[in-house]
Amino acid sequence: MQSVPLPRTSAPALAALRAAGYHDLSALDGVSMPELLALHGVGPRAIRALRLAMTEHGWALADDDPTVGAAPGGVVEGARGTGRNDNATTVTDVSPEAWVESLPTPRQVEQGRAMLKLFGEVTGERPAMWGPSMVGYGHQHYVYESGREGDSMRTGFSPRAANLVLYVISPGVEDLLKRLGPHKRGVSCLYLTRLDRLDQDVLRDLVRNAWES
Repeated sequence: MQSVPLPRTSAPALAALRAAGYHDLSALDGVSMPELLALHGVGPRAIRALRLAMTEHGWALADDDPTVGAAPGGVVEGARGTGRNDNATTVTDVSPEAWVESLPTPRQVEQGRAMLKLFGEVTGERPAMWGPSMVGYGHQHYVYESGREGDSMRTGFSPRAANLVLYVISPGVEDLLKRLGPHKRGVSCLYLTRLDRLDQDVLRDLVRNAWES
């Protein structure tokens, strides 16, 4: 994935993003919007700047509510789609298996292969590409309090240059996370670096919980 600097926005927002490990715009592809808003210094204006910049490269935030950071008058710049259903990340016709094999580093390819096997065994479903860099399983529809609606995968993963991202956070996983091994937790996802340092049974249970929740 190409390297693109973060867009111009407030100094507190840029500092918060970099402190959280987001030094490049491409690293934000598939990151949960609520997770970014939870960072001190990141507000609707920063989300708007990020959304506009990411759209130019075909990237998108996960769980994106287009009304957050909307331009004056309610115009949602950079959001895809119209009307009530404005989901920014949609299913593509790219083969997940081929995409994994095309990843730039051996570690990403190895982790991608391992996750294709694990998620396939747990869910019994075929994977699909959601946006340019997320491998997803299943489908769910959501409605925000604002009235906006969208669709997303039920669970999935994304092998990135810095870490492996798993979209497996579901209610009641705290005990599992304590036994998983080294990880960082976001609002809706886990960030992993070494699969060989994790409890594989716990990892499988996390995927199962996310799929069944």
